[in-house]
Amino acid sequence: MSYIVVDVESDGPLLGVNSMVCFGAVVVREGLEDTFYGKVKPVSEIYDKEALAISGFTRKEHEDFPWPLHVMKGFADWLNRVSVGRPILISDNNGYDASWINYYFHKFLGKNPFGFSSRRIGDLYCGMVKDAQAQWKHLRKTVHDHNPVNDAKGNAEAILAMQKMGLKIKLI
Repeated sequence: MSYIVVDVESDGPLLGVNSMVCFGAVVVREGLEDTFYGKVKPVSEIYDKEALAISGFTRKEHEDFPWPLHVMKGFADWLNRVSVGRPILISDNNGYDASWINYYFHKFLGKNPFGFSSRRIGDLYCGMVKDAQAQWKHLRKTVHDHNPVNDAKGNAEAILAMQKMGLKIKLI
């Protein structure tokens, strides 16, 4: 099993109503060298200007991105190349990130290589330190700047730091 940190930027909060803008992924292992970056064309005319602005792209730029089918196929191919066994999606907010990835995989490819389960970094950390209110984001090294690859790398750095602190997680 390979752990893949995923981060998503979207142009609003609603799957099927709004659109994913871009996403990044990184395999959790020393060096954080295996990354994926995808930008996808909107699937809806409905968007929130403030949400889109967080990604750093204009609506015109977003409209010029590749069709999601091609990007999600490329992501699935990348996952197949870099993963040992079924990949496990892990994120800062898997209720958000995993939902968008699951929706786009099913909408465009008919299946999700991650399956239906994911892990949340904060929950792992809280369990590890036995404190349901514990904060973990100080373990990131890479600045969280809403570039999804950078954000995924920072989150992966936190997981690697947690492993050094004693989290039993087998990284391949």
